[in-house]
Amino acid sequence: MKKISVLLLGCLIALLPFAADAFPPKKGDKDCMECHKLDKKAAEAIVKKIVPTGTVTAVKQAPIKGVWQIDVDAGEGKRGALYLDFAKKYVLAGQLVPVETLGKQAPPRKVDVSKIPLDDAVVLGPAKAAKKVIVFDDPDCPYCRKLHEVIKQVLAKRDDIAFALIMNPLPMHKEAYKKAQAIICSKSAEMLDDAFSGRAVPEPPAGCTADAVERSKALAKALDFSGTPTLVRDDGTVLSGYLPEEKLLEWIDKKN
Repeated sequence: MKKISVLLLGCLIALLPFAADAFPPKKGDKDCMECHKLDKKAAEAIVKKIVPTGTVTAVKQAPIKGVWQIDVDAGEGKRGALYLDFAKKYVLAGQLVPVETLGKQAPPRKVDVSKIPLDDAVVLGPAKAAKKVIVFDDPDCPYCRKLHEVIKQVLAKRDDIAFALIMNPLPMHKEAYKKAQAIICSKSAEMLDDAFSGRAVPEPPAGCTADAVERSKALAKALDFSGTPTLVRDDGTVLSGYLPEEKLLEWIDKKN
């Protein structure tokens, strides 16, 4: 019982800075942002105590008044946010969820497809297919391998769908980078199939630089795609993860 009381007390203390949001500012009150400042350097000094490998990517006012939102990149595709009160006494690690969204399905995330270049992609399926799906892939990702088999099943049945695969080797897969480099340089569907089937992939050929891999990784980071596989539909709708054939086709065919 004592432990529970201490835990509840700790939670209440941690939430004290947020209580200010329940009391709207009175007429004539100054904007808090005029008096309170937090730059990236100061934020990073705090973040390093919690996430030693963390890098601050942005500092902004949180949806709750009197609180900073510190966006953090912890490396290896791990990103998140910490929240710090303006008095710089309390840090909250977690997700802020608007009450009005509770119990409702989150709207699908969308990106601007026109800003995703396909020069370094390996295209599977008819070049003039009416429907195109962009897939950010890692040749050593288990779920990417499962998805690749589903993609082959889809292409065997449908000639109106094509897939553009962009290599995004993740840091935890040590052999994936070289494989991705060889695949991009060769633009070989056969080599891609070998990689996803667990067969050996040759070293990148002479003159094959890593520029394309770096471009693809930078693109994934700019789009905030931290995992694989990540799929993007024609209308920009984003899907993270693997789907079986029936569900994948349902998602592809879904009207915008």
